[in-house]
Amino acid sequence: MPGNPPLTSAPTLRLTRLRLTDFRSYASFEQRFAGRIVAIAGPNGVGKTNLLEAISLLGPGRGLRGARAGEIGRRVLGAEPRPWAAFGAFEGADGPTEIGTGTVGENAETGRRRYLVDGEPAKNQAELAGRAAAVWLTPQMDRLFQEGASGRRRFLDRLVWALDPGHAREVAAHDTAMAGRNRLLAEGRRDAGWLAALEDAMARHAVAAVAARRSLGQRLNLLLAAGTATGAFPAARLDLICPIAAALDQAPALAVEDGLRDALAASRGRDAAAGGAAQGAHRTDMDLVHLPKGLEAALCSTGEQKALLVSVVLAHATLIGGARGFAPLLLLDEVAAHLDLARREALYDALARLPAQVFLTGTEPDIFAPLQGLAEGFQATPEGLRPA
Repeated sequence: MPGNPPLTSAPTLRLTRLRLTDFRSYASFEQRFAGRIVAIAGPNGVGKTNLLEAISLLGPGRGLRGARAGEIGRRVLGAEPRPWAAFGAFEGADGPTEIGTGTVGENAETGRRRYLVDGEPAKNQAELAGRAAAVWLTPQMDRLFQEGASGRRRFLDRLVWALDPGHAREVAAHDTAMAGRNRLLAEGRRDAGWLAALEDAMARHAVAAVAARRSLGQRLNLLLAAGTATGAFPAARLDLICPIAAALDQAPALAVEDGLRDALAASRGRDAAAGGAAQGAHRTDMDLVHLPKGLEAALCSTGEQKALLVSVVLAHATLIGGARGFAPLLLLDEVAAHLDLARREALYDALARLPAQVFLTGTEPDIFAPLQGLAEGFQATPEGLRPA
């Protein structure tokens, strides 16, 4: 592996210990990690992706599978899923942090997740995003550009959370106000004052959320175009497909809020018939453009789409490492196996220089051979991990 220097000297956020109870296939699991690059090899079905999912759940959101809390607990002989818990100990620029989440304790009956930060209940998702964040690539994301906008929007929002922890709060507040408005319209309750208050909240939070997405895209595109953070992976451009973002290109945020508020009030009848709001932060979509070829991602091959996503997460880690003092954890599930040899070598070279802790999985240990001396290697078994 080339001995290139790190892309930035920013401190690295590191997961140093992971502990699980009744999580997916694991009745009990505990492992310490010392490496900045962690390579986990093992056959399909031994729980490699489950470990990455557990790590992803230590930040905001539903994790890399998008699962509901009640679906995650270990199942025994066809019984209902058990209450579960995941705990992570982190080291970062501000010292040690401990984050726990799960459905154990007082939430065992309801199946709702709770979060603890350093032993205290987390105030909100933004607090989690301020302490730890993760971005991931999985085999399921190979169809990201062929399926609906919601998956692309979730991917985009994970990128934004790492730059702006308050973004989680804005998205949640928008969605809460929208759900209240949808409910009133569905019930035929046209209380003008109540609807106006909900539409005001929707407009304010929608513009704030889209402004954060737009800012992330602009900053990320500078790095993507330069190629300094992406190595041999293709230069790319992230495009927002969003009327609110387009409006922010032309007018101040307050004017865009006023316009959205008026549009929501005018569309109550149509939205009631459709069963949901036609305008808002939930309508944002994104695309990637392969700049050397001038092609949108949907028109690229599967391998090229994977390369574009790798470009994005590499540039993102560098951007966040410089902007916030730590980059999010990077979780790459079976990514190396789906790259050709040249791109695999380029990936390993880029990871060696990233200011981020990286967790890689693969079915064959040989695929990680070029990382010998750089990565902490493990062999996955149904019982847990053992040093490779």
